[in-house]
Amino acid sequence: MPDGTTFEDLKTQANAINEAFGQQFKRFDRFVGDRLDVNFLPDLIRNLRRENYSLKDAEADLRELSELRVRFMGKKSEWVAAKKQIGKIADAEQRSWAGQHLLIVEVGITDRLEYARLNLEAIIDNVRTEREALDVTLPGRRPRRGHLHPITVVRERIEDIFVSLGYVIEDGREIETDFYNFDALNIPENHPARASQDTFYTTDGFALRSQTSTVQIHAMQRRGAPLRMIAPGRVFRRDTPDPTHNPMFFQVEGLCVARGISMAHLKGTVAEFLRRMFGAQTVTRFRPSYFPFTEPSAEFDFSCFKCGGAGCRICKNSGWIELGGSGMVHPNVLRAAGVDPEEFSGFAFGLGIDRMVALMYGLDDIRLLFENDVRFLQQFD
Repeated sequence: MPDGTTFEDLKTQANAINEAFGQQFKRFDRFVGDRLDVNFLPDLIRNLRRENYSLKDAEADLRELSELRVRFMGKKSEWVAAKKQIGKIADAEQRSWAGQHLLIVEVGITDRLEYARLNLEAIIDNVRTEREALDVTLPGRRPRRGHLHPITVVRERIEDIFVSLGYVIEDGREIETDFYNFDALNIPENHPARASQDTFYTTDGFALRSQTSTVQIHAMQRRGAPLRMIAPGRVFRRDTPDPTHNPMFFQVEGLCVARGISMAHLKGTVAEFLRRMFGAQTVTRFRPSYFPFTEPSAEFDFSCFKCGGAGCRICKNSGWIELGGSGMVHPNVLRAAGVDPEEFSGFAFGLGIDRMVALMYGLDDIRLLFENDVRFLQQFD
């Protein structure tokens, strides 16, 4: 603006800038209302919600409002240039009028900009709060509940029964030396079980235990006699997987060593265990057998829990189910564990947990227990 600026010139320029601002601010007029109206902002938010006004829309409007402020009130704006012309008005009275007029116009512009900004920020906070809010009255998302594997269920049931009979639960390592896996169990050097075709060996010559009897030797060496214990756990044998065999399976073996233990104690213990496991009507029978670590040895069967001995698919119409082996602990086994066979005697027994699970749940293939198929395992929840 040339020298000799007058009040009328500045007034005309200020009014033109204000009118141009008003035209561009029209789209933000909805965010400016009566400051004394406490319902203005809540009503505005409700209306915007009905219009599906989103957080993205509000943030875009806030950015455009900020750009509008810079365009009309920024350091390089036409308005700042006009204010600098006030000092060029020669007449003091007109200079005062110009200053007052521009101040009134500026206050009007900045007031509308600031009020619109505050309301937009409040709307953004409200939208964010609603989006992130948690309705505590809604039912929670219940986490998926797991359950025990059927082998674990049966194993714990066996453990509970024997603990109630006064037995302790022993655990041991799964990699053993030949002494604990074979020698201490009275298994001779030329026995087929020692061959690599039947037993897994490490490159250092250690063996994966082929029965949990190894835990019995450790327990007798550590605890001495008398002793009552069971040893549940995994064992490993080089069997080809099929519906009734697996290279890794679960077994439980029991041992009772004390003075005066006889075959009668063995029969009574096994019979009581099976009655508690399958019902008071369960009948037990023993058949002579041979095991290197027991003498005499016997295999034990129990009456079918499904048909009660009448004959069915589970017991192959025999009325009996074969379960495990047992016998009186061989004196050589007691000696190997540091127990005097002249003073103490004992009995031992063992059975496969996997096979018992298959019988109880009617499974025709024990490999199903180790395939980790969730569809199969969900049936046991």
